[in-house]
Amino acid sequence: MTPSPVLPGSTIGVLGGGQLGRMFAMAARRMGYRVHTLAPEYDSPTGQIADVEVQASYDDLDRVREFAQRVNVVTFEFENVSARAVATAEEHAIVRPSGRALAIAQHRLREKTFLHDHGFPVARFAAVSTEAHLADALKSVGRPAVMKTVTLGYDGKGQAPVGPETDPLEAWAALGRREVVFETFVELACEISVIGVRGIDGSLAHFGPIENAHTHHILDVSVAPAAVSHRIGQRAVEVTRAILEALEYVGVLCVEFFVTRGHEVLVNELAPRPHNSGHLTFDACRTSQFEQQLRAICGLPLGSFDLLQPAAMANLLGDLWSDGEPDWQAALKWPDVKLHLYGKAAPRSGRKMGHLTVLAATPHEARDRVIAARNQLRRRLARPPSSPSTGT
Repeated sequence: MTPSPVLPGSTIGVLGGGQLGRMFAMAARRMGYRVHTLAPEYDSPTGQIADVEVQASYDDLDRVREFAQRVNVVTFEFENVSARAVATAEEHAIVRPSGRALAIAQHRLREKTFLHDHGFPVARFAAVSTEAHLADALKSVGRPAVMKTVTLGYDGKGQAPVGPETDPLEAWAALGRREVVFETFVELACEISVIGVRGIDGSLAHFGPIENAHTHHILDVSVAPAAVSHRIGQRAVEVTRAILEALEYVGVLCVEFFVTRGHEVLVNELAPRPHNSGHLTFDACRTSQFEQQLRAICGLPLGSFDLLQPAAMANLLGDLWSDGEPDWQAALKWPDVKLHLYGKAAPRSGRKMGHLTVLAATPHEARDRVIAARNQLRRRLARPPSSPSTGT
């Protein structure tokens, strides 16, 4: 029997305070829901939009318990929440996606093992937690390879390459000799993501493959639709749908894929939430990934996934502020450029401060235009020389 829907006027609890929660809260508020958020930081991007902002550690179980008691359904915008916190929330509110799905996706080894055991395509890997394991991994996986910490690794953090000349013990030591996944290096043709959604009634849908380009391991530009063959795109969609079913998932799940030079499609990782590559859906799709997340976790029918036009998204990192405030007017002189800023007060190198989106006639045109618009942010008008002092 399908559970009763959580209707507008109800309260949604969001664990996490970042930009994903911010855009989710915008979608929820627009549809008449109230939003509470819990995060360690105050005046967070989500907190600026939410009705109630709770500043607390995810490990403060008393605050998590109190938070869950005051909402109708809990979701995540940040997956690195402890299993105890999730279990505590589940005692007092509906939690979607489930704690099981979150536990798998937040731990690389559990994630890789789940994918491998269910027959999903992944790069060759081995678990390493001792020097003996490392020696075995070098034999079974070989080089070149990449060591990845099993937790708290994103945007290139917690990774170390292992090439033919690398001392593997030194590379492991650089990661703190923590438990790692030792994974074969993949010769990439490109990287794509598929953002899929599963409702509480088992309905499945997706936004189609999105092509992603990274700089220094951080997502730089995303383009939809991806420039891949129908066969590759269909395979990625099939895998995404099968993963959603295997997890009995409810909500938005992003599956990131490597497309190899040999035309294989390999799952890189899972993100159990809306995803950076799907930000363009806010402007480019009839229903954004954030509204789809809301609809799914509340048991409402999913919205249309139509892509209105080819689109591209470019991240705005804190590096753009290195010489002062970016020149917003220069980028916005083009009426088709959409600006999204996340309300973060302190720009830092590599920190995601916002993004630009452009819709165009073709994916290539959208990509070129969004990059050109971002480049304009650094082109400030020269200030006129100051008048010389006349003294007294």
